[in-house]
Amino acid sequence: MNTINELKNSQGEIGIPGIMKIIPYDKPFLFLDKITSLTRNKVIAVKEFTGKEDFYKGHFVGFPITPGALTVEGMGQAATLLARSNIPNHQEKDVLAHKLKEVKFFAPILPPAQVRFEVDLIAQDERGAILQGKTFSKGVLVAEALLMLAIVSKEEFRAKFK
Repeated sequence: MNTINELKNSQGEIGIPGIMKIIPYDKPFLFLDKITSLTRNKVIAVKEFTGKEDFYKGHFVGFPITPGALTVEGMGQAATLLARSNIPNHQEKDVLAHKLKEVKFFAPILPPAQVRFEVDLIAQDERGAILQGKTFSKGVLVAEALLMLAIVSKEEFRAKFK
């Protein structure tokens, strides 16, 4: 893969196979179904929650609510994809959650729901990125967070923890 832009279809979207070539996630822990827009400074991604996912069986039994941690995870995956899109040799790097700040939840995500993650890049250099993430469900802002990601050598990081 030469560039992430080559994974976009004619509508400028990236589906699950392309997403999985960019970020190191797979089902059942992939919380992005499609990238609908990707620029240098912003990504918009969507995820469909059907209500049949296993985690709903034990989270607010009888009244399924999408766990807040998974809402933040979806923002984080979108943020990781955006950061990687700005790294020429992104396959040689691991992009890791470093710090979350100002995480706020405004409303629950009740399935079935299409969730939209919008993440804006504030700053990025070779060591990390700072991004502002927002999550929407049914057109309503349901969560937001300031995400700080670390960018490290994949080979060195993984060798350190083997």
